[in-house]
Amino acid sequence: MEAHGAGLSRVLVLSFCVAGIWSAYIYQGFLQETLSTKRFGPDGKRFEHLSFLNLAQNVVCLIWSYIMIKLWSSGSSGGAPWWTYWSAGITNTIGPAMGIEALKYISYPAQVLAKSSKMIPVMLMGTLVYGIRYTFPEYLCTFLVAGGVSIFALLKTSSKTISKLAHPNAPLGYGLCFLNLAFDGFTNATQDSISTRYPKTSAWNIMLGMNLWGTIYNMIYMFGWPQASGFEAVQFCKQHPDAAWDIFLYCLCGAVGQNFIFLTISRFGSLANTTITTTRKFVSIVVSSLLSGNPLSTKQWGCVFMVFSGLSYQIYLKWKKSQRLQKKRKPM
Repeated sequence: MEAHGAGLSRVLVLSFCVAGIWSAYIYQGFLQETLSTKRFGPDGKRFEHLSFLNLAQNVVCLIWSYIMIKLWSSGSSGGAPWWTYWSAGITNTIGPAMGIEALKYISYPAQVLAKSSKMIPVMLMGTLVYGIRYTFPEYLCTFLVAGGVSIFALLKTSSKTISKLAHPNAPLGYGLCFLNLAFDGFTNATQDSISTRYPKTSAWNIMLGMNLWGTIYNMIYMFGWPQASGFEAVQFCKQHPDAAWDIFLYCLCGAVGQNFIFLTISRFGSLANTTITTTRKFVSIVVSSLLSGNPLSTKQWGCVFMVFSGLSYQIYLKWKKSQRLQKKRKPM
């Protein structure tokens, strides 16, 4: 009976995490798309300064992580010092900025699909630079994802979707997404290195360090000289309060979503988190297609299923690998 109660509690916590991650990031994606395509106010102006979203996100997450550390930290030392995040902060500032800027040139579903192909540059660099040999199923996953994204990019986008874009330019949009992935790869590797060198570093410490440097770099970029774009972004928000409210909600969703991701990883592991976030991306595309007026053709939906088939198979392979490692660790 006790085991049954513990199992039920675990299922409820997992359901809570799924609901939290899905609701926070699906709504954040909806807001991101709204801010990149909507015309605000009677003058019908677009919010052109999408990089400002990164600065706002950094500031909100910096404050959020500081509050969380003060509320939940046990006060133990030994974590990574704040200055160790300076290099990861650079790539974590440039990468997401490119991903958001891509929404000026390609639709939100196209951006989500392109950013789902993170395994492609990882495997390419692993093979060419480090001589790593991958298994046939791993190459199959990459083929499905790369093929799905490539075919989606080559298919004709609906005129309704194109009309909502600020500056339609598919090659530039996809190029920005893949540069975003490359910078993200360096950021993740640096974070892993910091966690290895300073094992007592908590998720909140990493969040604080990354967003501290992100705030510094973005402040310099957005307000470092008299004609910097940050001043125009602030002026736009003053003239269009509904845009400012959307930006605040966008940042809040990101901070809340981070909470649920940390909870999921600590309770259920990174594989469960990968599964939840991957399915969330698929649902985001469905929501964008149905609610935001981005109709996809039958062939485009085929590409979406192709990409997420590859991602789902990759998750299954990771699960099988973890099961084999657990069996090896069991005492004879």
